[in-house]
Amino acid sequence: MPANGQSHIRIARPSRDLAAAERFWVGGLGLDVVYRTEGADAHGAHDLLMVGWPDASWHLELVHEAAAPVQPRPTEEDLLVVYLDEEVPAALVARLEEHGGKRVLSPNPYWNEWGVTVEDPDGYRLVLSTRAWSNS
Repeated sequence: MPANGQSHIRIARPSRDLAAAERFWVGGLGLDVVYRTEGADAHGAHDLLMVGWPDASWHLELVHEAAAPVQPRPTEEDLLVVYLDEEVPAALVARLEEHGGKRVLSPNPYWNEWGVTVEDPDGYRLVLSTRAWSNS
């Protein structure tokens, strides 16, 4: 099958603390744990947590290797944007903050006008956009 719009996407990132990341992404945003492994297995000698929504065509892979950790190096422009097509629920932002997130302003005024930006425990940014996705 060629790469196309139906291809599943995995976004892989290092994490300092998978338990903290899970609290944010699962407890805060509401993603499900898709897969988890600890230590040596077929994937190597690292701990792995995959989270996502079961019906989505993407998931987030978070990796931590205690023996040789890779430190996350996010920038202010490393964004995962979720288009809500409605106002961002204050309760969702509060839940993300209660689960380890930190609300921040974006250096890009577009995201401040059209959404809410929250840093995860590793410093990567989640934008909850009030807009609907449109590729036009």
